[in-house]
Amino acid sequence: MRVYVPLTLPGLAEAHKTGELGAGPLVAYAVTPALREWYLSDDIEELEYAALGRAALASLRLLAADPGAPRRRVVVAVDVPDGAAVADPDRGLDPAALGEVRVAGAVPLSKAAAVHVDAGDAEADVAAAAQALPAADGGDDDAQFVVDGAEDHELLWFATQEIPNLVGSGD
Repeated sequence: MRVYVPLTLPGLAEAHKTGELGAGPLVAYAVTPALREWYLSDDIEELEYAALGRAALASLRLLAADPGAPRRRVVVAVDVPDGAAVADPDRGLDPAALGEVRVAGAVPLSKAAAVHVDAGDAEADVAAAAQALPAADGGDDDAQFVVDGAEDHELLWFATQEIPNLVGSGD
């Protein structure tokens, strides 16, 4: 099963250093029954793109909580065994939890299929979106418009071999 793990660039650097995405349980996003129902599509590529978008929003939330992190959303696409990622049935109908799954145990970075990261030209919009997020969560339509502006930027695809360059270690 493909899951999408939201991170920040410092989080990706830590994963590169330790060789794992976290000790678990790890919050990730995947094509869940609730996401299928919400998205109303049977096209798996569209559904996976929707799960990636949910993870990008979660990455934005991580950025809002870490003002020192570069303002670029990061999502790592990882293949985990079927059954390793489980949706919380109590949160299945919560719109904020669409596609959210928990992955028990550590996830080796070697299982990553790709990394998705904002381009540098997205940083201003991502910074504004991270700052507007609390107001958007409170129902402010203008703030939601700013948050949606970050979603106008497509995340770039990177091979896992490019992680050292993304995190600046260059090794």
